[in-house]
Amino acid sequence: MIEPAVADLWLPIAVPIMRASWVSPRKGQANVSQMHYARQGVVTEEMAYVAKRENLPESLVMEEVARGRMIIPANINHIGLEPMAIGIASKCKVNANIGASPNASDAAEEVNKLKLAVKYGADTVMDLSTGGVNLDEVRTAIIDASPVPIGTVPVYQALESVHGSIEKLDEDDFLHIIEKHCQQGVDYQTIHAGLLIEHLPKVKGRLTGIVSRGGGILAQWMLYHHRQNPLFTRFDDICEIFKRYDCTFSLGDSLRPGCQHDASDAAQLAELHTLGELTRRAWKHDVQVMVEGPGHVPLDQIEFNVKKQMEECSEAPFYVLGPLVTDIAPGYDHITSAIGAAMAGWHGTAMLCYVTPKEHLGLPNAEDVREGLIAYKIAAHAADIARHRPGARDRDDELSRARYNFDWNKQFELSLDPERAKEYHDETLPADIYKQAEFCSMCGPKHCPMQTKITDEDLEGLEKVLEIKAGAAELTTVKLDKAD
Repeated sequence: MIEPAVADLWLPIAVPIMRASWVSPRKGQANVSQMHYARQGVVTEEMAYVAKRENLPESLVMEEVARGRMIIPANINHIGLEPMAIGIASKCKVNANIGASPNASDAAEEVNKLKLAVKYGADTVMDLSTGGVNLDEVRTAIIDASPVPIGTVPVYQALESVHGSIEKLDEDDFLHIIEKHCQQGVDYQTIHAGLLIEHLPKVKGRLTGIVSRGGGILAQWMLYHHRQNPLFTRFDDICEIFKRYDCTFSLGDSLRPGCQHDASDAAQLAELHTLGELTRRAWKHDVQVMVEGPGHVPLDQIEFNVKKQMEECSEAPFYVLGPLVTDIAPGYDHITSAIGAAMAGWHGTAMLCYVTPKEHLGLPNAEDVREGLIAYKIAAHAADIARHRPGARDRDDELSRARYNFDWNKQFELSLDPERAKEYHDETLPADIYKQAEFCSMCGPKHCPMQTKITDEDLEGLEKVLEIKAGAAELTTVKLDKAD
């Protein structure tokens, strides 16, 4: 068994049973959010659990949650949750999206997608189901089966509840669906409250307009009704709902750029300013918040985007999609986006939303989910190393020792995707005897440089020889100087 500290794994400890007893005394209280307890100086069981997972002091976790720089998405109705943290003080996290579409999938298939996402390292999962199935049934099945936080976008179901008619959709429909998701145990919800009617003219001149599905729905609603965004006008009412269940805001970036051309434009930044105002409004209710970000962003603008979010949103955790650093690689956007994700994580982004190879092309299958998640686990881990998080490189060093010692099974075990690593090795050297071989098929048995085992003693002996030679050379130089 690999030690969790080395392998970056987490072994659950009967959380479903424990969490039922944790939340039972809180039910019925006006505010049961982690931020509310933290601001009273209370370390909840969830905070203590997170402190162990992250190897952080409980007091620091409490202080960061109270300050708003860390969130613990943990709806009191999601009993099977293994609490985790998203924030600058914790490890960089990865989200995976699943969801039934009007054309495909059912509850059983979505649960299988969830299990696959968790297997390959998703820290949270968003259910983006839009129709074609009983959305409540699918969501309940996902939450009941999930050890990780579940996020949703309630505006999708709000529109579905009126059969896709923007004309019939009213403010109360939005709030009804938001509360329903809370009751079902959703841990965080994307709320597109930062898109204001006065922002819409700023989209003029973009190449790709509005690419957020939720943002597009709200924009259509405002254009049809000639009224302000109801998620903005009723924001305090949403806060009242959220604090009864400890549901966390994921403030949606409705005007995120959908291409390099549109990055960091006036529309995106205007909405970001509003998201900062909404963050502080939610904090007045002791409700937890993270803020969503772009999108498609050139490499040279990523640092600006992260720092701008921290400035506008008072350092609330940042959660970005990618960002994709080029637009010309359909079929490989898990790579174009993981490049940007690693950079964003290095500069302080708290969670990365994965992108699969099918982005912009179609509904991802199981292999696409695997490819996307592993790409993003690499990006998040690279960011943790770059930020010098305590212990972040331990697993790398352990794998490097195994590699130098030709311990192939240990290498597989420590890999982010052990099955794939073993599969690639065994394509050319499948026999068990090659698991002890001091070579792979790249260099062969005679040319692997790591077969030359140079010990510390060898190097120390060499150092002494070099010192003696250096001394002799210095002595010769002195003699020559005297002769001159």
